[in-house]
Amino acid sequence: MSARDHIAAKLTETFAPTFLDVRDESDQHAGHSGARPGGETHFRVRIATRHFDGLSRIAQHRAINQALDAELKGRVHALAIEVLPSGGPF
Repeated sequence: MSARDHIAAKLTETFAPTFLDVRDESDQHAGHSGARPGGETHFRVRIATRHFDGLSRIAQHRAINQALDAELKGRVHALAIEVLPSGGPF
């Protein structure tokens, strides 16, 4: 399973999002810190879930970082997060 698919599966299992887009942006970071041949190091997540309703942006990001703790300590070097309103539009 690719890192992208693994991230998507973990976020889906943890937050049951109404919208989820996980993009591998590693190719945009070639030569930067943490980049490795083959990619799968830099990701962007766009997510909408009712689990985040009423939480501050910091609390939302902390929840995502906690859900992906093993990945962030391992092969994922960078994660950009965008939380969207749970009711859309997307």
